[in-house]
Amino acid sequence: MMAVQSIAMRLLRLALPLAALLLATACATMPRQDPVQVYVVGIEPLQGEGLELRMNVKLRVQNPNDTPIDYNGVSVAMDVQGKRFASGVSNATGTVPRFGESVIDVPVSVSALKAMRGAFEIFGGNHTDKLQYELNGKLAGKLFSSVRFSSKGEFTIPKDVYSTDQP
Repeated sequence: MMAVQSIAMRLLRLALPLAALLLATACATMPRQDPVQVYVVGIEPLQGEGLELRMNVKLRVQNPNDTPIDYNGVSVAMDVQGKRFASGVSNATGTVPRFGESVIDVPVSVSALKAMRGAFEIFGGNHTDKLQYELNGKLAGKLFSSVRFSSKGEFTIPKDVYSTDQP
């Protein structure tokens, strides 16, 4: 009985480093992907309920890689001025072609209270003509093929929004 346990321990001591080496080799040979580029190209109002605002956000996803990206779900979260503003998910499916692009619609929700607080901060005392945003999300794929993305930018608020002059 001791001999069998001894042999099993020796095999285990050999198998673990070998498995680690194989795993490291497999990870090293996986093709590296360039990050996808994602831009907000449109925002349309949707019917909301109660104290929420709903919008359909159109995202242009550009794939700079040699392989297409198949996705079967999308999630996004948008921060404005460093604070969480909106989030949404979609069960959209499709493919972003290799060296190509696609426009994906994602419905997002915004708490009406957050929207009012944000508007007060922007138009109340802190007059700024630019709003910083950060968009983080994921194109869900099979097993290990999900693609995460992040995009930063700014919106410029037209000067006439601050004007109190009546035409």
